[in-house]
Amino acid sequence: MATLSTAWNISSSAISADQAALVTVANNTANATTPGYTIESAIWQQASPILTGQGLIGDGVVDTAAISQRNLVLNKSIDMQTQTQAASASRLGQLQDLQATFASAASTSSIYASSTIGISNGLTAFFGSFQQLEASPSDPSLRQAVLSSANILSSAFNTASSSLLQQQQSISGEVSSVVTQANGLLQSLAGLNSQIQSQDPTKDAGALEDQRQQDLTNLSQLIGVQQITTDKNGMTITTPGGDPLVEGGVATILSTGNINGEVQIFDGSNNLTSTVIAGGGEAGGLLQVAGQDIPAALLSLDTLAFNLGTQVNTINQQGTDLNGNPGGVIFKLHSAIAGSANNISVAISNPSLLAAAASGSGITDGTNAVAMAALATSAIVSGITPSNYYAAFVSSLGSTVAQVSSTNNAQQASITQLTNQQAAISGVSLDTEATALENMEQAYQAASKVFTIIDQLVSASINLGVETAVS
Repeated sequence: MATLSTAWNISSSAISADQAALVTVANNTANATTPGYTIESAIWQQASPILTGQGLIGDGVVDTAAISQRNLVLNKSIDMQTQTQAASASRLGQLQDLQATFASAASTSSIYASSTIGISNGLTAFFGSFQQLEASPSDPSLRQAVLSSANILSSAFNTASSSLLQQQQSISGEVSSVVTQANGLLQSLAGLNSQIQSQDPTKDAGALEDQRQQDLTNLSQLIGVQQITTDKNGMTITTPGGDPLVEGGVATILSTGNINGEVQIFDGSNNLTSTVIAGGGEAGGLLQVAGQDIPAALLSLDTLAFNLGTQVNTINQQGTDLNGNPGGVIFKLHSAIAGSANNISVAISNPSLLAAAASGSGITDGTNAVAMAALATSAIVSGITPSNYYAAFVSSLGSTVAQVSSTNNAQQASITQLTNQQAAISGVSLDTEATALENMEQAYQAASKVFTIIDQLVSASINLGVETAVS
């Protein structure tokens, strides 16, 4: 009976283990398309053998648990790469919108027909109108053409600056939305931390750990974070600068604010903007555009508008208008460089106030108009001509867009490679699970057959040798 008892234990433990394995396979199959799910494997180990007079005899199998096949190092690498890729992707989208502000030009046949011709054509038209005026300085139509081109140029500056300021304001709303999403994930991670730490630390927390990893990946899409494993399988999450975001079951609540027109991210009174930018994520990319790229573009426009307007006004004030009076300012300018592109406007509406003549040379003289036209080829903006300054700015912006695009493509390729590796380790293959299911079914049937035979042998022994049919 000792032999039959041992065989009974072996077959019953095999049936139990096979049942657990079948459940694991079924669970894997059911979650094949569940985001963040990590494939589970049934882990078996040999039961402690029994010591008999004939030596040690095996006592079957023990189903210890279903263990998720996750690679923590690979998961962390994906999260880190996701942060950098999300930052460059969000920055790229905004930079392309920024570039579009300066790429559009009117398709009208006349450069004076629309205020949407753009700054480059506006500069060409403005200086060209003075070249025409210098040949016939008293011609009222040519004088009107100068004022028209001045209005178009100032309007182009206003439109471009306004577009950038609106984009900056729009980014503020996007950052607020990202922070709201991040707060939800931080609270979820804190709750999962508490649940995981309440489990047996020697065992896999399964679905709870899958959800925590999925939340971490989603959070990495939004902001840059660092993760530190703590006791009882817990996790502390911080910014790259070490500011705590999740500690145990407690989450930090982030907020947004505005300083000098630029959106900022705060933890209470602690400004996290610089560390968020450094960390990456969608928020990092947006903040970089709002706090660095757009202000740099605005400064370039403001510098061009201020220096151009100042030089034009200076020369016009040195000449004589059509009434024989000293010339005044053509452009109304901001008091400082900052804000000049948004505020520049034409100060006069009467064409006769244009000072085309040199002082004391008579109203039919065009000397001052010649000097005004010569500004087109003069190094009056940061040591180069107005058109070259603007062209260099647009070219630099284009180079930045190309560089960020190239970087983003490389980062995306890296993520694809890492996620493929992750899928090979942690993903569910329906073909593999189908094979495992077939094997487990056969093992279960075999164990059941042994169990049935032992049951009949025991019954026969109890019934004093009366045999029963074995199917």
